[in-house]
This record gives sequence, C-alpha cells and structure tokens, in this order.
Amino acid sequence: MKQKKWPFVYVGLVTAITYIPILLTVVYSFNASKISSVWGGFSLDWYRELLRDRDLGEALVNSLVLALLSCLSAVAIGATGALGMYRWKSRLNEAVAMVSMLPIMIPEIILGMVFLSVFSLMNLPFGMLTLVIAHTAFCIPYVYSMVTTRLVGMDKSLEEAAMDLGASPFRVFWDVTFPAILPGILSGVMLAFAMSFDDVVISIFVTGSRVNPLPVKIYTKLKTGVTPEINALAAVMLAGTVALIAGSAAVGRWNNRSGKPTGRSHMKIQEEENV
Repeated sequence: MKQKKWPFVYVGLVTAITYIPILLTVVYSFNASKISSVWGGFSLDWYRELLRDRDLGEALVNSLVLALLSCLSAVAIGATGALGMYRWKSRLNEAVAMVSMLPIMIPEIILGMVFLSVFSLMNLPFGMLTLVIAHTAFCIPYVYSMVTTRLVGMDKSLEEAAMDLGASPFRVFWDVTFPAILPGILSGVMLAFAMSFDDVVISIFVTGSRVNPLPVKIYTKLKTGVTPEINALAAVMLAGTVALIAGSAAVGRWNNRSGKPTGRSHMKIQEEENV
C-alpha cells in the first residue's frame, strides 16, 4: 500500500510546487492593497489601471507584432524546409534534422549573446528587425518538427495516384499535400507564437531603446518591486498562453482523429485538370 501511495505523493508535491505560485499570482492580482504581500480585499482596480497604462499597451502591441511576424517567417522557412527534407532522401537527413532543432536545445542566454555579437558585427540597428530575426530562429524548429511529423505519417500513394490521374505538381501539393500538413502548421504556429510572445532572455539582448516587447517591459518594472498591476498583467498573459497551448492541443487531437490524410478525391482532380 505504501508503494502505491508514493506516486500520488510525488504528483501532489510536483503540482504544489509548480502551480501554487501561479495560483497566488492570479489571486493577488485582485488585491485591493498596493502591497502585493498584504491582502486588502477583492478589487478589479489593478485591471482597470492596467488598461490605462499606455506604456504597457505599446509594449503589448510590439509583442503581438513581433510574434506575428516571427510566426509567419518561421512558417515560410520551417514548412519549406520540412517539405524539402521530405522530398530529398539522403544520409544527411538525420544530421540536418538535428541541426534544425538546435535553437530550442541551446540555452537562451547563449543564443542571446550569439545574436548580439552577430548583429553588432553586421552593424544592424537594434530594434524590431533584430527581434524578428532572433525570434524567427528559435520559432522555426516548432514549425519544422510539427510539419515533419505530419509528412512522415502521410501516405505517399496519395500523391502518386494524383499524379497518375494527370494532376500538375502544384495541384498535387494544393489538393493533397497541403491539407495533410495544415494541422501541423497550425500547431507549430500556435506554439511558436506562445514562445515568441513570452520570450524575455533573447529579447533583452537584441532589442533596442525604442522597441520594448511586453516581457522586457515587465522585467524592467520588476526591478522596482512587484505590484498588483504586474500580477494582473501576469494573469492576463497566463490566460493568453493557456489559450494558445489549448488551441495547439485541440489541433493535435483533430490531427490524430483525422487519421491518414486523404486530400481531395482523385476523380475530382482528374476532372478539374481536364477542364
């Protein structure tokens, strides 16, 4: 009986250590007191104050634009790379795949220093451009891995059958391959968006004085102490991140339930090509 209790004790301990600080942050975001460590009653004043803070609003817009541009760039590079490696069979495929995943395995502080050195040598002005380049670099592996997983599970006979029926390479891609990899692209985009939006370590190294993403702005505010306004902002960001991760999980479940990709009907492709 004791051995059976240990797993529950372990899970309970890990859950407490992980989620109690998050729960306390959310609870104290409704604190009426200006001191975060002292409970002064329930209040939504700090959320109203958060909406009136123009600096944080500007930083939020910067983070949203940065995450969106990074995701679009990561999709263009990651999905294209995954398709290219899927078509090109070589002994170097495993090595290329491992190299493609390095940005999410290397510590962020190392990546930040590397980007700082490279951008300084290139004389690039630090700002939105350097932020997009750096964030795209560590967002690519998320899209690449998701799309690769979909391609590995795709039935190659579908593409071959479509080509046998007279479909052009573009129609084969649009009607067969693209619907198959779309769930992977969506999952990769949502994960990449969440990672880019929450990143602070790399952003500190490559941001400029005129462009401050939201995580960097929060970090600078924390130097003067944690206020209920910061707790409210953390609660809002937590809700957004959970929503993105939940969306990614939902797409993953849809992906698993859909089974093997089927694309359009082969007869439909043939009829459209003949027209």
